Amino acid sequence: MNMRRKLIGLVFCLLTCGAVDMMAQMQLTDTQVNQYVQQGLQQGKDERTIVLELQNMGATQEQLLKARDVYSQMQSSMGGGMYPNGMVGQGLMNGQKSPDSRSREVNKKKDDTPENNDLLKSKSLDNYQKKKEAKKNEKVERSDEYLMSKEMRESKRKRIELEKLLKGEDYEDEEDEEKEEDPENQVFGRNIFNIENLTFEPNNNVATPANYCLGPGDEVIIDIWGASQTTIREEVSPDGYVNIPNLGPVYLNNMTVDEARKVLKEQLKTIYADSANNIQVTLGNIRTIQVNVMGEVRAPGSYVLSSFSTVFHALYASGGVSDIGSLRNVRVSRAGKSVASLDVYDYILNGRIEDDIRLQDGDVVIVPAYDELVKITGKVKRPMFYEMKDGETMAALLDYAGGFMADAYKKSVSVQRKNGREYSVATVDELDFSAFKTMDGDVVTVDSILDRFSNRLEVRGALYHPGVYELSGSLNTVRQLVEKADGLLGDAFLSRAVLYRERENLTKEVISVDIKGILDGTSPDMPLQKNDILYVPSIHDLKDLGTVKIFGEVNQPGEYTYAENMCLEDLVITAGGLKESASIARVDISRRIRDPKSTEETPTVGQNFTFQLKNGFVIDGQPGFTLEPYDQVYVRRSPSFSEQKNVTVQGEVLFDGQYALNTKSERLSSIITRAGGVNSFAYVRGAKLIRVANSEELKRMEDVIRMIRKELGTEEISALDLKVDSTFTVGIDLEKALANPGSDADIVLRAGDTIRVPEYNNTVKINGAVMLPNTVSYIKGKGVDYYLSQAGGYSNNAKKRQKFIIYMNGQVAKVKGGGKDQIEPGCEIVVPSKKRNFNFATLMSGASSFASLATMITSIVALMKN
Repeated sequence: MNMRRKLIGLVFCLLTCGAVDMMAQMQLTDTQVNQYVQQGLQQGKDERTIVLELQNMGATQEQLLKARDVYSQMQSSMGGGMYPNGMVGQGLMNGQKSPDSRSREVNKKKDDTPENNDLLKSKSLDNYQKKKEAKKNEKVERSDEYLMSKEMRESKRKRIELEKLLKGEDYEDEEDEEKEEDPENQVFGRNIFNIENLTFEPNNNVATPANYCLGPGDEVIIDIWGASQTTIREEVSPDGYVNIPNLGPVYLNNMTVDEARKVLKEQLKTIYADSANNIQVTLGNIRTIQVNVMGEVRAPGSYVLSSFSTVFHALYASGGVSDIGSLRNVRVSRAGKSVASLDVYDYILNGRIEDDIRLQDGDVVIVPAYDELVKITGKVKRPMFYEMKDGETMAALLDYAGGFMADAYKKSVSVQRKNGREYSVATVDELDFSAFKTMDGDVVTVDSILDRFSNRLEVRGALYHPGVYELSGSLNTVRQLVEKADGLLGDAFLSRAVLYRERENLTKEVISVDIKGILDGTSPDMPLQKNDILYVPSIHDLKDLGTVKIFGEVNQPGEYTYAENMCLEDLVITAGGLKESASIARVDISRRIRDPKSTEETPTVGQNFTFQLKNGFVIDGQPGFTLEPYDQVYVRRSPSFSEQKNVTVQGEVLFDGQYALNTKSERLSSIITRAGGVNSFAYVRGAKLIRVANSEELKRMEDVIRMIRKELGTEEISALDLKVDSTFTVGIDLEKALANPGSDADIVLRAGDTIRVPEYNNTVKINGAVMLPNTVSYIKGKGVDYYLSQAGGYSNNAKKRQKFIIYMNGQVAKVKGGGKDQIEPGCEIVVPSKKRNFNFATLMSGASSFASLATMITSIVALMKN
């Protein structure tokens, strides 16, 4: 037993070792990942497919991130050319530079690592993180020292984006989901250091500033040409020296580039005497400096920045000013002395950057609390909070806010002030804007102008150019206003015009104007006031012209505007003329009774006139008859007009197709005769008639279904699936109709009927509550029991006494006795079920008439209740 366990353990160890070797062999190299990305890109694969395939092949997360970068670079390279081997240059992919490149990089300190940065900032950011949790909408992400935190944030962003890509989700920056605060509640300029696209990061590859002071970590490039030609690149040591080959250390600390150039030229003369005048000194890679940002910033502390960095860059790295920080008095302290004072508003509003000085190692940027915070609302272009310096005036605040809007009231503004004990209100007039000094907590409100006009006149009605005009020295009377509107129209009512005037208390009054007298000079002209409205009516406005209506057999029946001397022929022509079906033997006109002077009721409610037409003209009726407003004209339909009415014959006839009825009483046998009669394959007894239901029949079917809904419960209604169909089957006996034309069996046809004559069908169908529904051959003389036996007999839930037969012609009959004489070829025997699972649609289609349908529905309802 022990031997067996040892053997199993040995096999397990071997398998485990083999698995480890296989896993080691499956580990992809960076070169393999790059090649796989190239192949996938050439095959047309998208980024997500390539990353998922690499993940399945065992690529690490770092390799997946590199694969995404390679994919992007290759995609860009395909637009501008690839390397001959199809691969992107390895040096470019790894971010390496040419040895001869003079592009500057920042020389980072040895302790400038993510771990050290986190340790340095952990304490200074503790309070800030608490504030950030309390205010989720605040976007500040400057907690680590800037150069390294930027790389860490980018790495974190890429990892999150990779996880989203592997899950098939769209990547969205968290900052995009933040809700923006109402601009009126923000402080102007405070968000300038929280904008990702405005980092104030210095450009390290500008020309070397002449006043740049060298320090430990800076790289000095010495170019020598002439008899001797060489380039020396040396970094300033922590002691401030550069070590020149064959010369030794040269002290350059705190020297400007110009000073260093003079010193090096002087020292290199001893070695390069022939090239003493051909020596150029420039700055290569630059050092980092440590700057302290203190006071009211989001994340105060020490920051390692580029030596080209300015005050703005330091403020951005620290997350910008806090809620109480000042933008107007940022100070820079160097060696215990204040060397600069910065006003951010000068940069935002005027573009001044003279005070944004370059920082040096050990500088302290101090952001004090603000002196005054003033809010301005209302009709200014940029309503929000503004930080004011002590002693600044209302004029400066209005200038910061962009000035007044077009509809602002500019004569004065209102100030709500906290005086230390209670609120007070001050009204500052326009002349005092430059003298009135703001205070912390002030709320300035700029009102809008009044919604009214100071010199507005309006003229309406029957004039050539009605509209709004200016009240002025040359336009201040009724006559002048009418002339300014180019005079009156021909339909102007001259007896009286109306002037609507606004009183001083803003109430309205109406003044009658003799417009004809004023224009003729027989009445004195009337002076106008602001907001006067002159209305000159039209005679059409004072008279009800009315309309006329025309109905019936015209092409465009409807209502038309009445015109004087309009006659019947005019209205018919206006309505598009008569239809083909119109009767010219009779056209009726109805007229309402009008007697405005009447003082008693009259039994007459209207007048009626009748005319005959010929080619649209009146030939019989009252001569010289003209229409009056609100007359109604009725063009009747000709009693002899009739459109073709078609029926369809289908199946086993000689000439099937559509046939037009000759008379309204044409019967079934006549149509079959016109179709050439039935052929030798026809089964006449199975012929059926499909009829299109008219509006009355549709209503009757709806009434039948409504009756069923009333009689049955909800469950039964849902089981029946009742609906009104536009067609129904009429049970016919074509055999009798053809044998006895004109008999009751020979029914009268109507438009839309379809006659179907089937082939002979020698089967019988058994359906419903039987053991196995079946279709069997017809055997003459066999009764219902024989056919039921062919379906296995009754099922347990069968209603044996309620079985019935549906014939091919649509007729339905209840089984009587053995039913030997009732069975015909093509019929269907239906056995109802106690569970009410009968085919209601079949029963509806089998009804030969609405009377039989109603009887059948009544029977079904009774059966279901039993």
